[in-house]
Amino acid sequence: MDYKLPKRIQNSNKSTFGRVLNIAGSDYMPGAAYLSSVSALKIGCGYCFLASTERVIDAVAAQTQNIVFVPLSEIKDYLSDTTSVVSIGCGLSQNEKAKNLLDFVIENVSQNIPLVIDADGLNLLSKDNSQYMERDFNKVILTPHPKEAARLLNCSVEEILSNIENSAVKISQNYNAIVALKTHNTVVVSPDGRKYINDTGNSSMAKAGSGDVLTGMISGLVAQGMDLFESAVTGVYLHGLCGDFAKEELTEYSVMAEDLISYIPFAIKSVL
Repeated sequence: MDYKLPKRIQNSNKSTFGRVLNIAGSDYMPGAAYLSSVSALKIGCGYCFLASTERVIDAVAAQTQNIVFVPLSEIKDYLSDTTSVVSIGCGLSQNEKAKNLLDFVIENVSQNIPLVIDADGLNLLSKDNSQYMERDFNKVILTPHPKEAARLLNCSVEEILSNIENSAVKISQNYNAIVALKTHNTVVVSPDGRKYINDTGNSSMAKAGSGDVLTGMISGLVAQGMDLFESAVTGVYLHGLCGDFAKEELTEYSVMAEDLISYIPFAIKSVL
């Protein structure tokens, strides 16, 4: 497959390459917010706005000065068409506040803005998707692992693993969304029948935070104007390639999610 990257226009500014609004993290999971935000920037988007709790914002600000922070009380102002893509769910938690936040975003986000939903966003959606279904979204990427997929389809993990491709198709049809079902060979499907099976990656990536990096990478590509299916496919491929590069230097035992971000430039170079 020809993995295409967004073009880099020389006569440009930071707005040229899109704006990600990343709604992520909770008081005891600030790392997810950091990983998903920095990876979006590392893959080329111009802005990443992180909306989270004060505790998360303080923790992430201590690690990087590259992110713009948004108090949750001001989030509605960023759900307009000035935002290129909204990602939600990484480390969000599943409490009532998180549920209300997801519902608020689904209710208020412009339907012109693509949504990338991962992790706790998917878990909350599996408990109650009524508001999502009412909006009739058609610009959505869902990135479940098998357990999250099982919750979305109300079945066992064993059923998901017995037919990964069919499970991804069912979720895609049910939610009218592009689905990247994350396994050893991640499957990406779209409601219009497109399908991709990934062949990069290794066991080193079976670490907490790896999925947060993928969410950021996909969101960063969408922000730059790529087709949503191509963004998911390219993000999945490059993400796995980061793991392959990291494994060679660090072994399959010692790769951490943060290491994957360091290898994004090398993965990009390999497809330029």
